[in-house]
Amino acid sequence: MWPESSEAPKPLRSGLTTGTCATACCIAASEQLFGGNAPARVTVTLPKGKEVSLTIDACEMIGDAVRASTIKDAGDDPDVTHGARVFVELRKNDIPGVHFHAGDGVGTVTRDGLALAVGEPAINLVPRQMMRQHLQRQALRYNYELGFEVSVGVENGMALAQKTMNPRLGIVGGLSILGTSGIVRPYSCAAWIASIHQGIDVACANEVTHIAASTGNSSETAIRQHYGLDEIALIEMGDFAGAVFKHLKKNPVPRLSICGGFGKMTKLACRNMDLNSRASSIDFQYLADVAIRQGGDAQLAEQIVAANTSIEAYKLSQADAIEIASTICADARSFARSVAGDGTDIEVWAIDRQGEFLGHAGFGQ
Repeated sequence: MWPESSEAPKPLRSGLTTGTCATACCIAASEQLFGGNAPARVTVTLPKGKEVSLTIDACEMIGDAVRASTIKDAGDDPDVTHGARVFVELRKNDIPGVHFHAGDGVGTVTRDGLALAVGEPAINLVPRQMMRQHLQRQALRYNYELGFEVSVGVENGMALAQKTMNPRLGIVGGLSILGTSGIVRPYSCAAWIASIHQGIDVACANEVTHIAASTGNSSETAIRQHYGLDEIALIEMGDFAGAVFKHLKKNPVPRLSICGGFGKMTKLACRNMDLNSRASSIDFQYLADVAIRQGGDAQLAEQIVAANTSIEAYKLSQADAIEIASTICADARSFARSVAGDGTDIEVWAIDRQGEFLGHAGFGQ
């Protein structure tokens, strides 16, 4: 569990991606391989030119290879790989170029739809580019003209991968080596958003015509059981509704079901694309206005505005025989469609805390 945060505001600390960590390990291993010394720290140049310094945890010869490792620091981002040991085993190869392999704890791609081909190690394109460029610089420095074998691993990576969307994406055996900028922005949850995009791409590549994006386990279970959807059709949206809609605008699917808690769908109806409490809150005046639209009176509206939770507002409406949940779903659907575009037909479901459906706005309406 992450520790309780202080109530006093303070700047959030950025971290470094697994791709940056693996690149640092490549530099350290090549220094040992060519120069015979194991550096305690190395400097990595990030894709946009910024330089960062990383501590090397260990660097040693293992047969004809050098194994170097570093401990990932994700800063203040809630990243499952924070504190994990990322390592590289580096060997010379008579074939020019840099050849990548999945070490222990790094997965292998088994489904179409990702940027990597089936059978490739789950080392994304930017980390590959970073490692390749730094190894090429090292080869030039030491007058080496042949190639490298690079195995990238993460200790305990197979267990950590079960906390990610990798199994659903068809990445088996461990984690992905990620990163586009080299830096982890606090609470950007870039890895989660990337997994949302990948999940949609994998579904499309496998000709899935109906996907479901859910805000949590209860909503996913409810929509999966309702339609009997396969796992490949399920997108763990969490709070990142905008990541789903914006990706669908460029990569549409025939049908999308959105399913989430009543409060989350209320936020979506109020045109919020980040449904987390740090970014958006329940608009009780909106809920009161919906009740009025559905025939409620001024007294009910006052009670809703004074409510403590969205569910309390829903129950107050139900007690007066005023149905607000489906209207809220319809407003949420309208907003979702405005962002995702016309290429995807969208429906919205709202559930309670027990996973029971409260409201629905269907396809084609």
